[in-house]
Amino acid sequence: MEENKNQATNENSSSLRTIGAFVWDLLKILVIALVIIVPFRMYVAEPFVVSGSSMLPNYHNHDYLIIDRLSYFKSAPQRGDVVVLKFPKDTSQFFIKRVIGLPGETVRIQQGGVVIYNKQNPEGLRLRESYLPSQAETFGRSDSVQLGSDEYFVLGDNRTASSDSRVWGILPKNDIVGKVWVRVYPFSDAGFFVPPAY
Repeated sequence: MEENKNQATNENSSSLRTIGAFVWDLLKILVIALVIIVPFRMYVAEPFVVSGSSMLPNYHNHDYLIIDRLSYFKSAPQRGDVVVLKFPKDTSQFFIKRVIGLPGETVRIQQGGVVIYNKQNPEGLRLRESYLPSQAETFGRSDSVQLGSDEYFVLGDNRTASSDSRVWGILPKNDIVGKVWVRVYPFSDAGFFVPPAY
């Protein structure tokens, strides 16, 4: 009888040790995952779901994207990059737009297109935007916008239905979250972002 009690006690102790070891291992895995995943998501890559039609026909409502947050620590945004940004008028909102004007440049919208004035093009360069539908035209304020250091001019690809720099003004670099790196969903359109040539 006493032997049975000792055996039951040993089995209970063994079960508790097994459960305790399992819980301890689980906690270690969770802590390691948090140490790896949280910084990765904060500083390297972040998911983003497109909401709205401002980037049609290239990005659609509910497209699932991965944003590269790290690149702009080492280099500046380039013309043609598609970026996720904090809306300058309400930084709790996030938009997706295309970088058109770079720091130090002057941007002007005229005759249905975008003209860039910079050191290389003092007379102005009308952008050939191959990612837009062939009949697409860009309209908006006709006055020139001079960009300071760390200021960008961004537009949606759906030029008739986009709230962008034509409406709310320049984008400070600090409000850029990161650039589109890859589209994950829909699977039929999955792939890495390829910058356009101008």
